[in-house]
Amino acid sequence: MPRVLAFVFLLSISALSQAQTFRLAPPFTDNMVLQQMSSVPVWGQGMPGSRIVVVASWKKGAETTVNSDGSWLLSLATPKAGGPYEIEFRHDQSSTALKNVLIGEVWLCSGQSNMEMPLQGWPPDSIMWAKEEIANSSNDAIRLFTVRRAYSPSPEWSCAGRWESCAPQTSAGFSATAYFFGRKLQQTLHVPIGLIHSSWGGTPIEAWTSAEFISRVARYDSVIQKMRVSADSMKLLKAWLERFPVMDMSARDAATKWQHLTFQDDQCALSSYADSAWHIMHLPTYWEQTGLGEFDGVVWFRKQVTIPPSWVHKDLILELGPVDDMDVSFVNGHQVGSHETEGLWRAERVYSVPANIVDSTAMTIAVRVLDIGGGGGIYGPAASMSLHAQDSQERLSLAGDWRFLPVADYRGDKIYVFGASGERFFGRPHVPLEFTPYTPTALFNGMISPLAPYALAGVIWYQGESNAGAPMLYRTLLPLMIENWRKSFASRSLPFLFVQIAPFEYGPTIQSQYLREAQLLTLGVPNTGMAVTLDIGDTHNIHPASKQEVGRRLALLALAKHYGKKLVSSGPLYRSSKKFSDRIELTFDNAGGGLVVTQNERGNGFEIAGEDHLFTHADVVVRGNSLVVSSRSVPHPQAVRYAFSNTAQATLFNGEGLPSPSFRTDDWSK
Repeated sequence: MPRVLAFVFLLSISALSQAQTFRLAPPFTDNMVLQQMSSVPVWGQGMPGSRIVVVASWKKGAETTVNSDGSWLLSLATPKAGGPYEIEFRHDQSSTALKNVLIGEVWLCSGQSNMEMPLQGWPPDSIMWAKEEIANSSNDAIRLFTVRRAYSPSPEWSCAGRWESCAPQTSAGFSATAYFFGRKLQQTLHVPIGLIHSSWGGTPIEAWTSAEFISRVARYDSVIQKMRVSADSMKLLKAWLERFPVMDMSARDAATKWQHLTFQDDQCALSSYADSAWHIMHLPTYWEQTGLGEFDGVVWFRKQVTIPPSWVHKDLILELGPVDDMDVSFVNGHQVGSHETEGLWRAERVYSVPANIVDSTAMTIAVRVLDIGGGGGIYGPAASMSLHAQDSQERLSLAGDWRFLPVADYRGDKIYVFGASGERFFGRPHVPLEFTPYTPTALFNGMISPLAPYALAGVIWYQGESNAGAPMLYRTLLPLMIENWRKSFASRSLPFLFVQIAPFEYGPTIQSQYLREAQLLTLGVPNTGMAVTLDIGDTHNIHPASKQEVGRRLALLALAKHYGKKLVSSGPLYRSSKKFSDRIELTFDNAGGGLVVTQNERGNGFEIAGEDHLFTHADVVVRGNSLVVSSRSVPHPQAVRYAFSNTAQATLFNGEGLPSPSFRTDDWSK
């Protein structure tokens, strides 16, 4: 075994080796769905050497002996879809029963924020017709399991989550894309559907890939090496955090989850508070770009300013720009505003400061920032941070040095509170590699490993936005992860269906069309499918609202590719091109009822270039399942591109209304 893999294996030794009592693996709870007509793996922990006997009410059973390390695994035969059933586990002269079990089709649903986005939305980002969809979501034949956010430097055995029947109170916080996918399957197949949702917004694909597989890519060698040398210090940091009070955020109501929290830090808002021991950070910036580094949690920022005498006893306006993710802001010890709801990280913070608290030219501004993932801090342009009187154009810039103090650490949906007293954070153990949800292997270890090898019908995956800056690497990483998960879930041909990222204005430094191309090329991996979203995106919002159609298109792929339904499951796929002296002819698969080319405000989406490699707008004529592309200004065309930019939107469809993905016939730039 290679040293890196041996290291990871040793790290994974946990409660398994110490197990002394019976325990089922996390996916096995009341209300679960098991894959129909399969030999499904069932596993858990128990007393070494003891016997485990399983008896299912569909008159099948199995038994095994617990291994010396406390682990056990057996296979249980399942019937055709149906239920509800019960399963009895006899062990240690006692028994455990699982009730209300259904047999049907089980899908794993994973990715970043567009998969994680719940049916109730993340205000101001919304799901179309969310209230009506939630109100009408009751369906006991659909069961939902959400894996609580968790990351780990080594593969975990356990995760938090439980199976629940689909109803308004459970669907509202569940993945919208996954729900609409499952609903379409259930309506078509008329069998129970189990949806296991495991995703985390803003995360890259390498975090969802195991050490065994990511170590095949040379560029990750240094990270894996740092993980190895950081093992002991990670343990020290974990032990340090566990000394402090813990707030379990998973138990709080989603609508008010982040409101009215305290972290033994109320004094940080006061003008009289002594902050001379705090460190300095130059704002605005993401704190990941400073010495604070990769950190999710609560950080206070304080700044002393001197205002013009003419502003005293006048109403003022405090502008901070955007804050990632949430804030509570104070002036002279008085709260002047807050944003304590997820999804508002782009919202400009503009707060009114009443005249009665502006009692002198000396002023203390204090801002408590809570970051729950990705970038954190007060991060907008410098010009967005200012203070001014309501009746004056004169502005006092607040950009520059602020004192800061972290008072709580957020990880795994838990907040570890070390408070403001004693500046404890600055004395925490140093870790060579700050392990985060974005570190390679972190989410595979914490949120996929505990699920494997649960029997699945397939996987749906919605991710790629976080890797848009490295599209050539994604050509390697997505097929690699598919292979990884197929091995983990013991199915070499496990259906893997994914969503091509939607148009979005990423800015001049990212060309996401190449990431979409990497996803398109992944269709070369057997038993995969891609749902295209070029026509249902929002170029100004990375979280498009039409998750119904995303789920439906994923379901069409599943129904056609996995369940044998005779239907058109995707839009036209470019197959080949043929050059002529004055035109290029393109042929397509999946033309369905015929090719349709439309127009939008930018034209028809097609560009053509000659030997100078300069692309210009092209004319397009439909001929059956082919397109003839030309331009009078390009007499000897060499290449065609379609919808090939960050924000290009679909104009090419088949007769069933499904869009073609963006494509190009050249490889002049990678």
